[in-house]
Amino acid sequence: MDSETKKHKWVQWMHRVLQLASLAEGETSPNPLVGAVILDSKQRLVGEGYHSLAGQPHAEIEALSQAGTSSKGGTLLVNLEPCCHQGRTPPCTDAILKSGISRVVIAMNDPDPRVSGKGVAILRNAGLEVISGVLEEEASFINRAFVFRNRTGRPWGILKWAMSFDGRTGLPNGASKWISCSASRRNVHYLRSKCDAVIVGGETVRNDNPLLTSRGIAKKEPLRVVFSSSLQFPTNSQLWDTNQANTLICYGPNSETSLLNDLPDGPEKILLKENTPTKLLEMLAKKGCNQVLWECGSSLATHAIQQDCVQEILLFLSPKILGGVSAMTPLADFGFESMEQVINLKEVSSYKKEGDFVLNMVFDNHL
Repeated sequence: MDSETKKHKWVQWMHRVLQLASLAEGETSPNPLVGAVILDSKQRLVGEGYHSLAGQPHAEIEALSQAGTSSKGGTLLVNLEPCCHQGRTPPCTDAILKSGISRVVIAMNDPDPRVSGKGVAILRNAGLEVISGVLEEEASFINRAFVFRNRTGRPWGILKWAMSFDGRTGLPNGASKWISCSASRRNVHYLRSKCDAVIVGGETVRNDNPLLTSRGIAKKEPLRVVFSSSLQFPTNSQLWDTNQANTLICYGPNSETSLLNDLPDGPEKILLKENTPTKLLEMLAKKGCNQVLWECGSSLATHAIQQDCVQEILLFLSPKILGGVSAMTPLADFGFESMEQVINLKEVSSYKKEGDFVLNMVFDNHL
């Protein structure tokens, strides 16, 4: 039987593995999304599981526990190469070898350098049959944020904005509530629940006084990050109340830090080596963020794109016309002088949500 035929045999079960993995979307960072299925020696389902939270048992362990002795001589299907290092939990390869599993089917190798092929090598050297590459593209997609962070040292960045049909994000006087419909705003709450952090600039804090939570959708609210150079904030912002969600204020070496003395003690404050989106995301990656949401103004959004800190755009297009020559637009000037310089997007999808049109786009060099 050739390798492609072997892979095709397991496609149906790998779809189930990916479904299980996706159940914990937004909950596992800094870990990936992982699901596992165990079939006995007669290829009957005897166990399944998924990684629900960082620090909790991995998917393979959950499935093995459910299968018990029925796993002996059976097949384990998992969407990511089993880990082989001691972290907050023991290596999954050890448990697999002890279980008597005879075959392991994997969707993709783990990009984490602590694993990255070593898990597969351990299993094969122990005499297990290992089949890899089953639904690899689909597996890479659901863990694109985890893969991106391991390859670049930065979380996957999503930039979202709402605008009118004539490309405005607000009126000339700054009024912007509400351009999008209530269903779109609920969609944003859901999106926040799947991200590890939500980032805004000082201008957004001053003008909008945002709350930046998922409104209870997430088990743990995303970290609310305020990225500012001036540190000129209102003292009564909703973000300073950390009873609902944690807040992090980030600033550069040239900021007037004495202004922080006027703020409550709740938010954490971090000085960055440089006041740039790149340094901000490198710090958030070290904090375990796989995916972040930019909900910022045009200037910061433009800088984030320029520094490759945005990999995906979610645009809520409302059937309204705002007008106004000086009305607000979602992005600032990139300085492009020819059409050859402009940014290309791909994987564009769209749908209608009550009153608004929603467009999802990925930057051309990230998938």
